[in-house]
Amino acid sequence: MSDALPRIKDLKLRMQQSIIGQEDVIDRLIIGLLANGNLLVEGLPGLAKTRAIKALANNLQADFSRIQFTPDLLPSDVTGTEVYHQSGGSGTFRFEPGPIFANIVLADEINRAPAKVQAALLEAMEERQVTVSGRTHKMEPLFMVMATQNPVEQEGTYPLPEAQMDRFLMHVLISYPPVEDEVQVIRLVRGEEVSVLRPAKQDNDQQDNGMTQVSSRITQDTVFSARSEISSIHVSEPIERYMADLVYATRTPELYSDDLRRWIEVGASPRASIALDKCSRTHAWLAGRDYVDPMDVQAIAHDVFRHRLTLSFEADGDGISPDKAVDEIVTQVALP
Repeated sequence: MSDALPRIKDLKLRMQQSIIGQEDVIDRLIIGLLANGNLLVEGLPGLAKTRAIKALANNLQADFSRIQFTPDLLPSDVTGTEVYHQSGGSGTFRFEPGPIFANIVLADEINRAPAKVQAALLEAMEERQVTVSGRTHKMEPLFMVMATQNPVEQEGTYPLPEAQMDRFLMHVLISYPPVEDEVQVIRLVRGEEVSVLRPAKQDNDQQDNGMTQVSSRITQDTVFSARSEISSIHVSEPIERYMADLVYATRTPELYSDDLRRWIEVGASPRASIALDKCSRTHAWLAGRDYVDPMDVQAIAHDVFRHRLTLSFEADGDGISPDKAVDEIVTQVALP
């Protein structure tokens, strides 16, 4: 086995130095990176959604791009456009790439932009390419979209349609940190303020150290090596059937319990089965195992299912969340 696993664990430790009290979120970001998927990160303002994603990008040898979604954003502002260049009496159209052409793309507050702009991401997220004016432009081998959204402030927003939600590998929720971690957050930010106000000489010294830190970022080859090892993680036939049974339970809830029958209106697509397989293998690899067990599947089931279930009006009225429905599914479906 290569040194990919120690390097990825080092990436996690680096991220934890700037993100306090969100270890599960860090794990999910790393799983999304290694599973070659796109993530939807949801949480209230100030819970370090953007900071966590930037911490991942800053510790990788990768191009990072941030797109601030607003109601007046245009699709070409995301994908790029053909621009007319004139020289020597003649002119040609050249493609000017938009911010989507980066290794890690942060789509900040994705539900602030209208549907036509959200749809501009669909081809890039699913097919790793962008088509403009009839010409197709390929994305880099390392490419992932991490989108954020605020679950509370819905005025002036455009909820993501089910078709686009399904294209996200996982839907990650960020909650408030415990009080002990809140103290660490205060100290962390205070330390960052001190570093900003440091004397010029120390600043120059730190820049020298910064060059060393940049050179020691996790390489893209490490990510590709990890993905290669993850692809060979063993998944037994009973585990495969367990994954399929979990997805099947979302489509035929009446066969499992009366509560699920009342709660779930539309179940998960086959993308959920694929996501369960990818994320379970990645979870097992990060744990140092070469095989998947049921605990790996259960560990990521909520992140894979919560955005793929359409709950009934009755469930909404009773205050039933997608996570509650997933809890019931995990309880009802027999372990292999």
